[in-house]
Amino acid sequence: MEYKVGEKVIYPNQGVGIIEDICTKNIAGLQAEFYMLRIVSNNSTVMIPTNNVESVGIRRLCDKRQVGKLFKILKEDFAEHNPDWKNRYKDNVERMNSGSIFEVAEVLKNLFFLSFQKSLSFREKKMFDRARQLVVSEIATVKDQPLDKVEEAVDALLTATYEKVTAQSTN
Repeated sequence: MEYKVGEKVIYPNQGVGIIEDICTKNIAGLQAEFYMLRIVSNNSTVMIPTNNVESVGIRRLCDKRQVGKLFKILKEDFAEHNPDWKNRYKDNVERMNSGSIFEVAEVLKNLFFLSFQKSLSFREKKMFDRARQLVVSEIATVKDQPLDKVEEAVDALLTATYEKVTAQSTN
């Protein structure tokens, strides 16, 4: 997949990035073409060989229709969590690294619900924060809305879903 300078993309587990340059570098005596990608959340720059884009998992932003699907996922009931935190964490790491915003949304939703049942471990809390940031930043970029507005909407949606699910389980 080819990208152009100025195009916004998703770098798995890092979030929205902007292709700032496409350049050729000589590394270990070999010429290779690279995308210079600036990660928006922390303003860092990453060099990605153009021939490794698929294996790295770089993808285009979801579209507005897919944002609707993303909100639908956040409105659905959560999956029963694995009681063994190590296996649960491993499953969530795989989802976070998949590059799929839908998988990241599942992690966000499930950790949100789990946080009401028990305290999240330090690692799970960090993963929750990361998943939230990834979901919010992609939605905000696609919908061209301020981050704080999207954060409020996502938090309100998760809270409403949690309240709906817990009300159904008590009836």
